Amino acid sequence: MSSVSTTSPPTTTVLPPLRNTRSTVELIAGFAVIVAFVLLLGLAVVSSGRRTDAGYQLKAAFSHIDGLDIGSDVKLAGISIGHVVSEGVDPKTFQALVVFTVRRDVQLPVDSAAIITSDSLLGGKYIAISPGGDTRMLKAGGELVETQGAISLEQLLSKFIFSVTDTLTQAGQAKAKEGVAAPKAETAP
Repeated sequence: MSSVSTTSPPTTTVLPPLRNTRSTVELIAGFAVIVAFVLLLGLAVVSSGRRTDAGYQLKAAFSHIDGLDIGSDVKLAGISIGHVVSEGVDPKTFQALVVFTVRRDVQLPVDSAAIITSDSLLGGKYIAISPGGDTRMLKAGGELVETQGAISLEQLLSKFIFSVTDTLTQAGQAKAKEGVAAPKAETAP
């Protein structure tokens, strides 16, 4: 007896391979973000340090310019009107010679002063312009004669500490002299 099976073997349907459309979209978006980032980074590197040289150049000699760099701001009344173009040493006077630009729309009197000051306690230095009262104006290539160099935080602290120490020493010496000069009252037995 042979038994014949009338059931057919199970058939498997083969599905077409699934596309990972989500992965493809994410990959393209990732590449786009990376390309945009690289372009922005390149633009930032290329344009950093570039400042427009629109304006006229002036110069000033300082006793010292500690912390003032090329590209530092030049400010008038707290508003940036230019920047430092070059720094050097005058071989005759041994002073620091600074060349800076000033916007064309800002005309400075010939008796204006240039002062190197700090943005903050730990911030960078800039040149603060204090305008004079003369009616004659500086021309391109002119020089500001009235200047004040940078004040060093270390120098200020040193002067303060020396002053306090000196005052305490003098007070101690005065007390010592006072103690020696005062006669002791003799007591009778």
